[in-house]
Amino acid sequence: MVKKYDKVRLKDGRTATIVEVLEEGVAYLADIDLPGPDWDTEEIRQEDIEED
Repeated sequence: MVKKYDKVRLKDGRTATIVEVLEEGVAYLADIDLPGPDWDTEEIRQEDIEED
């Protein structure tokens, strides 16, 4: 189960930090790491997250 502040890898290879659980097991708000100190905040879905 993905929780707030978890670091996850997306299927496209990017890494992200969950900043809000919108719907448990379905949708999240995540800060997606960009090169350098930058990030984009995007809504992602459970199916976007790479399974361990």
